[in-house]
Amino acid sequence: MTRSGTTPAEPPTAQTNIARATNNNPRRDSRGAKRIVIVDDHPLFRKGLEQLIHSEEAFAVCGEADNASEAMEVIRKLGPDLVIVDLSLPGANGIELIKNIRAEFPKLTILVLSMHDESLYAVRALRAGAQGYVMKHEAMANVIQAIQEVLGGRPYLSPAMAAQVITKFARGHVEGEPDPTERLSDRELEVLELIGKGTEVRQIAKLLHLSPKTVETHRSHIKEKLQLKNAREVARFALQWLSARS
Repeated sequence: MTRSGTTPAEPPTAQTNIARATNNNPRRDSRGAKRIVIVDDHPLFRKGLEQLIHSEEAFAVCGEADNASEAMEVIRKLGPDLVIVDLSLPGANGIELIKNIRAEFPKLTILVLSMHDESLYAVRALRAGAQGYVMKHEAMANVIQAIQEVLGGRPYLSPAMAAQVITKFARGHVEGEPDPTERLSDRELEVLELIGKGTEVRQIAKLLHLSPKTVETHRSHIKEKLQLKNAREVARFALQWLSARS
């Protein structure tokens, strides 16, 4: 009890966050509209995407989440027609979330919106169970078409990503050698890309919502899997790997 005799409010829990995330949308119960959940840890991006989606009467954003565990709770509660997933999430990343969604909801449609413009992410997302992949910088131009396509049962890649994927498979077929980064986990691939961009360990940790020690562990695993000698060789490989794909 406080001095005024009132009971202090309890701190918000994950459940109250879910309620806030799913119940403030006036269009969430629009009759006949396909119901969509957005999973992204950037509130401003979620808001802009929601407004864009609501420009089409056939779609309604019924809920949102900013991490993988919250996303699963929202999906269980709302039973949407489509989930839009960002790959860079705090904790479990987007590809892990896609695998979890696919295991529990095998028929639920999944569309990825990602900052990653490397075709390996698109291939991994599709393998995990997503039906479409759009890069964030293309989202405003392509997301409505992407939603229509995947809800219609057709896979969708944005034009720039489709060209990358075709080139990747064509190059691999001609050269006959697999990309060594195929040995890396999804999180290790994210770390490798950021190392190639010259990002320091502490900044990588901040971007991926990890501890610096965890990033160091990922870098060590990358070194072992790619048979490199030290952190300097990892950085050199990462830079060359990114340069070859630019």
